[in-house]
Amino acid sequence: MWREWGLGLAALSMLHAGTSRAQSQDNAHTLPPVTVQAPTPSAKPHPLPKRQARKPPSPVTRTVAPNPSPQVTVGGSGAPNVGSGPKGTPNMASQMTVSGEDLNARPVTRPGEVLEATPGLIVTQHSGEGKANQYFLRGYNLDHGTDLAIYVDDVPVNMRTHAHGQGYADLNWLLPETVNALEIRKGPYFADEGDFSSAGNLHIGLIDSVPKAIAQITAGSFGYRRILGMDSAKAGDGTVLVAGEAGSYDGPWVHPDDMRKLNGMVRYTQGTALDGLSVTGMAYSNKWNSTDQIPQRAIPLIGLYGSEDPSDGGNTNRFALSARVAGTDDAGYWKANAYAVKSELDLFNDFTYFLNNPVFGDQFHQHDNRVMAGANASRALNGSFAGLPMQTTFGVQSRYDAIDLALSDTFQRSFLSNIRSDKVGEGSVGVYAQNTVKWTDWLKTTIGWRGDYYQARVNSIFDANNSGEVRAGIGSPKFTAVVGPFNKTEFFVGAGYGMHSNDARGATITEDPTDPATKLSASPLLVRTKGAETGVRTRIIPGLDSSLSVFMLDQDSEIVFKGDAGNTLASRASRRYGVEWTNRYRPASWIDIDADFAYSHARFVGFDSSQQALFESLAGFPQAQIGNAPGNYIPNAPAIIASAGITLGEKTGPFGTLRWRYLGSSPLTEDNAFRSPATSILNGRLGYRYDNGWRIQLDVLNLLNTKANQITYAYGSLIKTDSLYNLCFPVQAAPAAVCQNGVMDYALHPIEPLAIRITVAGAF
Repeated sequence: MWREWGLGLAALSMLHAGTSRAQSQDNAHTLPPVTVQAPTPSAKPHPLPKRQARKPPSPVTRTVAPNPSPQVTVGGSGAPNVGSGPKGTPNMASQMTVSGEDLNARPVTRPGEVLEATPGLIVTQHSGEGKANQYFLRGYNLDHGTDLAIYVDDVPVNMRTHAHGQGYADLNWLLPETVNALEIRKGPYFADEGDFSSAGNLHIGLIDSVPKAIAQITAGSFGYRRILGMDSAKAGDGTVLVAGEAGSYDGPWVHPDDMRKLNGMVRYTQGTALDGLSVTGMAYSNKWNSTDQIPQRAIPLIGLYGSEDPSDGGNTNRFALSARVAGTDDAGYWKANAYAVKSELDLFNDFTYFLNNPVFGDQFHQHDNRVMAGANASRALNGSFAGLPMQTTFGVQSRYDAIDLALSDTFQRSFLSNIRSDKVGEGSVGVYAQNTVKWTDWLKTTIGWRGDYYQARVNSIFDANNSGEVRAGIGSPKFTAVVGPFNKTEFFVGAGYGMHSNDARGATITEDPTDPATKLSASPLLVRTKGAETGVRTRIIPGLDSSLSVFMLDQDSEIVFKGDAGNTLASRASRRYGVEWTNRYRPASWIDIDADFAYSHARFVGFDSSQQALFESLAGFPQAQIGNAPGNYIPNAPAIIASAGITLGEKTGPFGTLRWRYLGSSPLTEDNAFRSPATSILNGRLGYRYDNGWRIQLDVLNLLNTKANQITYAYGSLIKTDSLYNLCFPVQAAPAAVCQNGVMDYALHPIEPLAIRITVAGAF
């Protein structure tokens, strides 16, 4: 295989030879450390009409001097929307944009972890290298994406009514080297943000070209292999960018992941982000085995890196085509985009082991096959109100998902029985308007309103009683204000209503797919969220960009569809509040330091009578009853998330990075009887960049070889060595509720031990 990869690199180099290349600037090392990302000189600006004012501190985009790769054009038509105010200035203290150079300076285990550049966000993985990551932000266990909206080049990543979980956001297909910038916004305060965006919304913009062709090869511990090739060339009036990767990884597991991934992108662009167009095609395929979380009591039997079911794993593919166009004129600016995504996932998991099937185990198969299509357009008009500068933006967003879903019981990936199968058509239209007025040199306000309408039809193949059609609409007002700057300091306040959608199957369900005699109540299709936030951002100290935000977020219900059971789990309303402190310090051109701290308090509201009933039904069996008492703790809601890092080096010569991330302890059950241990990890990088664009680097992951968990849960399960197993099978001697609950225990997925990865990259 190494010989084939070597030939592939040689072919990329030959392809580059003799081609005409787009002329592009690499400004990554001449920009100041904190700057507003501006359009290129050829683009027409679109600010509000100017008043004479003190210059704001402009703490939007952070750029790190050390360039981790022979990287990219800064700006271009792939740039994201930098801010939502005039001239790209931030509307909230927690809002910022991180450059692609900064993202790629981070040593990471998997692509999705580059999102940890978002202050207060932790990205983990608990089940193989092809499954979507687990996300934690602002007191949320966001599972695989619920309440965290992610977009790449204006194409939504989150999947509605997904086989594995609502909002499923898989980023394993992301090529980090193609990222131009990451725009970070949090809270339901932005009119152009809709589904899944209440806790945060992340927009990833792509590059348009590279100064030189790039060929890169990485080898590391536990069978990690990756090759990357990327090049761009002039094509008529535009530029074509081609990028691709091939990767493999086994991991430290007793049963190797045997991950095999192919990924590619072709992108054509003309003009700039404000006056231009782009057309992007992507293709991705991945197959893997997975070692899922294991019960703590099984570790002496199977080992820390062992598996209860070695046949778990999956395969997935994704094909996407998107186009975007934007323009400016004397009245303002406009933009539009359209996309079509074809994706498929087959996932095999076993989380409860022998709780339901004492002979073959509890493995189940989730199948999701969909076509997702959508189109968006917006228009911004510059004007004035009573002689004051004003900008008004109108927009419309539409999306339709045609989905085939299936859930079945399996044994070693072989079919045993159906649970449910559905065909779902789900569409939505969102309209929004927002108005920004600059009242004085030190006061700017933005008011907005958003309306969303959803309609879904579910055709349940095996149970017509779970079929149906559901419609829902919701309106969401928004408000932000910026006061300042005063002595390089600005103050922010925001408030707004938001929403997220629920699985359409949960909105039409009437009976349990595994027991039609058990009647269920349908969930609402749309769930209301409400948030408020205030903050301050300052650059009083030279070189230090510091911000502090205090937030609150209420949710009417944390209802989720249980993809592994085919029914709904209706939890209560919740409230979260907390504080985030973010710091970036750059005392010299060759050093960049960052430190972030986030604290969140998360609780359910009200009393859970159904949990009380369950607790009482388990009396007399402490191994099942513990952890099932009613309470107001939200499982897996971390109170503290922190990170810090230092990056050293210039454009050429030696460079290095040291990064620390901390995920605090969290309750795992409503009564707080089980708590996860805190996780603290240190990653490092050393390397050297040559004048000719070549680079060699060494990444060390889990530098201190810390024994910790990627993720920890607590729930009921059964393994054959449990004493309760013999009370439930083959003859049931324990109460039915006890046998259905199983033994309450920690279920964990460990962090990989110390690993090294060596990368050699060349520019041609």
